[in-house]
Amino acid sequence: MRHQIPAKIQQFSVLNIASVAGLILALQRPSGDIPWHTDGKTDPWDLVESAMGLNIAGYTAAARQTFDWLKQVQNKDGSWFSAYINGVPEDKTCQAHMACYIAAGIFHAYLITGDRSWLDQFWEPMEKGLDFALGLQTDTGEIFWAKSPDGKIDPMSLLAGSSSVFMSLKCALSICHILDRPRPAWERAWERLGHSLKENLHRYNVSKSRFSMYWFYPVLCGAIQGEKARARVEKYWHKYVIDGQGARCVSDQPWVTIAETCELVLALNAMGNRQKARIVFSWIQDRVYDDKTFWCGYTYPDMVIWPEEKISWTNAVALMAADALHDLTPASGLFCHENWDGFIFTGKHR
Repeated sequence: MRHQIPAKIQQFSVLNIASVAGLILALQRPSGDIPWHTDGKTDPWDLVESAMGLNIAGYTAAARQTFDWLKQVQNKDGSWFSAYINGVPEDKTCQAHMACYIAAGIFHAYLITGDRSWLDQFWEPMEKGLDFALGLQTDTGEIFWAKSPDGKIDPMSLLAGSSSVFMSLKCALSICHILDRPRPAWERAWERLGHSLKENLHRYNVSKSRFSMYWFYPVLCGAIQGEKARARVEKYWHKYVIDGQGARCVSDQPWVTIAETCELVLALNAMGNRQKARIVFSWIQDRVYDDKTFWCGYTYPDMVIWPEEKISWTNAVALMAADALHDLTPASGLFCHENWDGFIFTGKHR
C-alpha cells in the first residue's frame, strides 16, 4: 500500500471549508433540524455529524440549535426515531447507536469551545440516550441494534453500530469525569463492549461485512488498536478500497462514497498512520461540485455521480477529516487512539 500524494492536491483549502459549512447552514431549518438534503429526511446520528461539522467551521450557535432540536424530539425512553421528515417521524424504529451519539457530539463541542455549558445543558438527553442503548446490551457485551416500532428488541448486533456505541460511551465517560458524575454501570458496559469488539467478532451480523464500515469502524472507535488494527486494515484494504479513488460503500459494488472515504481517513489517522490518511484524503479533493461542496458518491470507472443530492452529513465528515489532518480545532484529535487513556480523553499533542 505505497502511494504518493498528488502534487496538485496537498491540503483542504479554506474555500472548501467555507463552502462545505455553507451547505450545511443552508440546509438547516429554523427549528435547528438539518435534513440530509433539500426536502430530505433527518436521522439522529447523521444530524449529530452535521452539527459537528458546524462546530468545526465556527458556527457554534447553529450547532447548539441542532442539539436543542434533538433534545426537544427525544422520546421518553431516551431513544430517537430512525428518521424524521419536517420533524414528523417517518421510521419509528429506535436504534441503539442513534440514541447515544449525542455524547460524541457534545463532547466534541466542548473540546472546540471549552464551554462547559454544552455538557450541563445536554447531560439529561445524553444520559437518557445512553441508558436506552445500554438497555440493549447482551451479557457478552455486544449491543442489539434496535427496538421495532412496536417495542420488540431485534436480537441482531451490528459491528459498526456497536463500534459507534463504544465511541459514544468513551465520550460520555469523559464527560462524567469532567462533571464529577461517576457512572460505574457505564464503565462496566464499556469494558464488556470493548472486549466483545476485540474478541467476539463472530457474534456480529456477518451479512453486513460487505459494508466498509464493518471493516474500519472497530479501529475508528478505538476498540481495536496497535498491531491488530494495522493487520485488520492491511488484510482487507483491497476488498474495500479502490486505490486512487477512495472507499467503496459496499465491497461488491464499484460505488465510491465520500463519507466512507473520510471516515477511513479518520480511522487511519486515529491509529497513527497520518501519512496514509493524507493520501486517501487527497484522492477526493476534486470530487466536488462547482460550489466546492462534495459529491455523495460516484461509480467507478465510469465516474457517474450518484446520488446527485448535496448531502449535509457527507460534507460534515469531510470537515472532520480536514480537522483531523490539519488540526483546525482543539477537537482534531478526538478519534486518535493515543489521546485516550481508557475512556478518559487526555488530548496529548501529537
